[in-house]
Amino acid sequence: MEALSLTVSARSADASAALLRREGQIPGIIYGNTDNTLIAVNEVDLKRAYVKAGESTLVEIALEGKTLPVLFHALQFDPVSDRMTHVDFFAVNMKEEVEADVLIRLEGEAPAVKDLGAILVTPLDTVTVRALPAHLPHDLVVHLSGLTEFDGTLTVADIVVPEGVTILNDPTDVLVIAQEPREEEVVEAPVAAEGTEGAPAAEGAPAAEGGTPAAEGATAAKGEKKE
Repeated sequence: MEALSLTVSARSADASAALLRREGQIPGIIYGNTDNTLIAVNEVDLKRAYVKAGESTLVEIALEGKTLPVLFHALQFDPVSDRMTHVDFFAVNMKEEVEADVLIRLEGEAPAVKDLGAILVTPLDTVTVRALPAHLPHDLVVHLSGLTEFDGTLTVADIVVPEGVTILNDPTDVLVIAQEPREEEVVEAPVAAEGTEGAPAAEGAPAAEGGTPAAEGATAAKGEKKE
């Protein structure tokens, strides 16, 4: 993926961060293979660049007539509004390898899902790679066609790795599991206690007038002559 462009401006150390944010600017810093530089960047442009680049795609910073290749290194957010409050960029040396977290992209359809109704569980959605900045992938592909049965797994070893990229995770780290769906519990209706309404009469018990069974040996009702 080609590097994205982002224009920023220099800011002074005593500039009010709160005032910058009210004006739609996000304060930040560039460090790494360059002198530490305080910057401000348009909030909308910053969001757009981050969505496209993530943490593993080069961004070409335009600052005062110069360009600088960087990676997004850290973003801070307001815990209430969830707005960006600060951004850190890491300036890279194009001739030195760097490490970055890269998203996993699932491709295709798993036979275990299509034919058996399995549910995909993804314990990991990123892996850490090492590569020259120009070789950093935006994402890494895992094909789901290998998941053919319940409890089948895909691991780091199943990733399609581009040339010049080294994955630092253990090859046995699990990325995807084809999990068997849980069966719904069947709740049985409670059994009526003996003698309660709707329960059958005891075997051999005579029925009282009106069809209600009389208890064996029960005394006759008042006014009824005994035999």
